[in-house]
Amino acid sequence: MFEAIAFYFFSAILIASAIMVIAGRNPVHSVLFLILAFFNAAGLFVLMGAEFLGMILIVVYVGAVAVLFLFVVMMLDIDFADLKRGTLQYLPFGVLIGLILVAELVMVGSVWALKPATQAALANATPAGITNTEALGRILYTDYVYYFQIAGLVLLVAMIGAIVLTLRSRPGVRRQVISEQNARTAAMAVDMVDIKPGEGA
Repeated sequence: MFEAIAFYFFSAILIASAIMVIAGRNPVHSVLFLILAFFNAAGLFVLMGAEFLGMILIVVYVGAVAVLFLFVVMMLDIDFADLKRGTLQYLPFGVLIGLILVAELVMVGSVWALKPATQAALANATPAGITNTEALGRILYTDYVYYFQIAGLVLLVAMIGAIVLTLRSRPGVRRQVISEQNARTAAMAVDMVDIKPGEGA
């Protein structure tokens, strides 16, 4: 009974926060709702017995990815009012794409069926005798090792892209030049001035 109540509680907040991610007018608020969605998804993972996935969702996605999104949105200082001016001209095309995606999901859901072996496996999140972390490690580093490495490369490219966006050249902004700092000498740093009596510096 408690698990059912917790499931519906986490699910309702997850769906509401996911809707607010795309419906929020302020991008900072959207990122905060995304963090709330991650926390509730982690709660659902814990209810299913996948505590490692729940922990990874909080540590990696909330602690790194979502915070990175928040910093990028705040540092880019984009004029979102200017971007929304031409939104209506792309609305029909966006609605068409959305309808196509909904039709594809309905088609997949109508023919999707679970195998008998899969139905038996759903009763327990992990095989008997091993922990959830060990079961995930065996799958990731044996069957899906190449996909796992490709996902890591995609995240690396995304991180480099975020750094490049925030480090664009801006006029009037002083930047640190390490080579010039290391080459400084005492003569360059100190200017000796002989002030005569009765004169200011």
